[in-house]
Amino acid sequence: MKFTDGYWQLLPGVSVLRPQEVESHEFDGSRLVLYAPTARITKRGDTLNRPVVTVTVTSPAEGVLGVRIEHHRGRLPRYPSFELTTDPDVEVRCEEGEGWVSLSSGPLTARFATDGGWACDFLEGDRVLTSSGGRSIGLVTDAEGRHFVHEQLGLSVGEQLFGMGERFTPFVRNGQSVDLWNSDGGTSSDQAYKNVPFYLSDRGYGVFVDHPERVSFEVGTEVVSRTQFSVEGEHLQYYVVAGPTPADVLDRYTRLTGRPGAVPDWSYGLWLSTSFTTSYDEQTVTSFVDGMAERELPLSVFHFDCFWMRQFHWCDFVWDPDTFPDPAGMLQRLRDKGLRISAWINPYIAQRSALFEEGREFGYLLRTTDGDVWQWDMWQAGMALVDFTNPDAVEWYSSKLKTLLDQGVDAFKTDFGERIPTEGVRWHNGGDPERMHNWYAQAYNKAVHDLLVRERGETEAVLFARSATAGGQQFPVHWGGDCESTFVSMAESLRGGLSLGLSGFGYWSHDIGGFEGTPDPAVFKRWVAFGLLSSHSRLHGSSSYRVPWAFDEEAVDVTRQFTRLKMSLMPYLRRLGAEATERGLPVMRAMLLEHAGDRTARGLDTQYMLGDSLLVAPVLDAAGDVEYYLPAGTWTHLLTGERRQGPAWFAERHGFDSLPLYVREGAVLPRGARTDRPDYDHVDGLTLEVRELAVGAETTVRVPTADGDATWVVSRDTEGIRVVATGTDKPWRVVRIGPDGSVAADASAVGATETRLAW
Repeated sequence: MKFTDGYWQLLPGVSVLRPQEVESHEFDGSRLVLYAPTARITKRGDTLNRPVVTVTVTSPAEGVLGVRIEHHRGRLPRYPSFELTTDPDVEVRCEEGEGWVSLSSGPLTARFATDGGWACDFLEGDRVLTSSGGRSIGLVTDAEGRHFVHEQLGLSVGEQLFGMGERFTPFVRNGQSVDLWNSDGGTSSDQAYKNVPFYLSDRGYGVFVDHPERVSFEVGTEVVSRTQFSVEGEHLQYYVVAGPTPADVLDRYTRLTGRPGAVPDWSYGLWLSTSFTTSYDEQTVTSFVDGMAERELPLSVFHFDCFWMRQFHWCDFVWDPDTFPDPAGMLQRLRDKGLRISAWINPYIAQRSALFEEGREFGYLLRTTDGDVWQWDMWQAGMALVDFTNPDAVEWYSSKLKTLLDQGVDAFKTDFGERIPTEGVRWHNGGDPERMHNWYAQAYNKAVHDLLVRERGETEAVLFARSATAGGQQFPVHWGGDCESTFVSMAESLRGGLSLGLSGFGYWSHDIGGFEGTPDPAVFKRWVAFGLLSSHSRLHGSSSYRVPWAFDEEAVDVTRQFTRLKMSLMPYLRRLGAEATERGLPVMRAMLLEHAGDRTARGLDTQYMLGDSLLVAPVLDAAGDVEYYLPAGTWTHLLTGERRQGPAWFAERHGFDSLPLYVREGAVLPRGARTDRPDYDHVDGLTLEVRELAVGAETTVRVPTADGDATWVVSRDTEGIRVVATGTDKPWRVVRIGPDGSVAADASAVGATETRLAW
């Protein structure tokens, strides 16, 4: 939201109060409070009829500083709020010097001028990260009498900002006006399903605005040298998060807002959907599953989309008896084929659903301020909303889903959650409707995830969720929503996923082939390679099936090749999942996370790092033409063994069975012994692939197991490669991959032993 007309003037009807100086300050051992009047105080009379801005600085965790800007403090608190994990024992340091006072936490310091005008620098050590200057803070009253608070933090020359959730607009946020408001807008607009009030700077810091309601960002737009964020009301709370690297920022940020949850191994496999409006029954489903098996296409999860329930009954969680007369038997037959089952749900209750009467009778549905059930006819006739602020409603809703779990369902696609009204409604807990709009997704996904944890166990709980906000990373997995079946939408989906990963989310997926329309075979095959080099992989569409043979026989071959490749990478992916839960690092990483010091790499949005060792550049062109960038070092193509030297740009053409997929210099890639499924013993029969390892270099390969970590320390000296294994008694081997991609040398070992391999 903009308040000014150019730099010097305000918009018509707008007035702004700004702090002009620090009149006094107090430190009570844990927080620094500064009192900043909106005019310079030169005599006693200047204190009369003079508003004062109160700025309170605290630290919820090491390396994080919170700033609360307040005008009138007497307003009742508004709920809900983000649930933050704070450290009550965090140490802070308050220091004073001539003309300044500061509060520090770990490496991060907020230093305020106490002489002269309002000024605050945020520093890491001696380096200024960003600043709040004389025109940065504003207490705004607009032409309609509404009150807002804004802050403007400085942008350095060349500084780039990222994140703010899953956004499909240009990857670098600079120059964008962004309103954080969950919407069902598809992937081709500036709206987003997952809005997260957090941005990450390539200078190695982050800013989290602690407001679930609409937060409006002006990134170098209201003032080209600043990022402005504003909220309606009388206060603004934000946190500055220290680095020094972008990965360190995500580590600290997800400690505060929640770590990404763990996901089961089977979820990394290929998911196949019925698609949305297609016609299907058990015979159709079985033909798909058997068709995949006949073509030796590894399949892990089968997903039933909306029409597993009767039309106009969504959601009553009752299988359509005409289409699925024996749901429990059908699910068992699918499970006997080695599959897990996913079922589509949403939090909306159609009037025709039997659950509507139950929900109305017991008060489990959102009410209007007049006491009626809130309803409309968008999506479903007479649709109502489950009120997840009511604990009894949560238990009621969960009990309906438990019936499905008892029948054999393993996971839920928690669709929707964005169309949440703010006018004329009253939530059970008295929550502020504006704050509930984005936060509803958090309550919805938490309710379903908590049920899965109770019924299946913490390591077996997995969703396929569309809507989210800050903290939603605790309830994975999330997918990119409704995209078109084009190369353009493939690229915009990738931008959204990389943006979400820079917003604290560890896992992300998308509809392989696109959702709307039917992809031509070229789009499908290129998307398959991209999809199976994503953290999670699902074949799904709207009005057409996504079985590979519906496109051509080459699509079958491409699907087989990349599915098997992903299954072989499970020891590596399993470690990346552990890093998501331990440090908040996404499995699919924007180049910024692994190459922060490379200015060319930082803003790239058509390639990414799959973890720390693999670079992926999806082919976004029917003919196979692709341009990609390799940072400094020697990179080896995973499929061909071809070496390339960076830093450099490359342009080349790839067949459907290939794409730029490079192994980073010094990486030792662990490959599993199986390619038919993801949930196997990743250590048994493991192969360590060595490509480029300099003399004197050493690296540790870690593979999480049920009993802890198995590790291999791989080093090279003048005689060759030395490997020492711990934490496993299973057979494993180490191979050196030659320039042509073949095995140039091979050594095997069993148990916690040492082996050597000649170079």
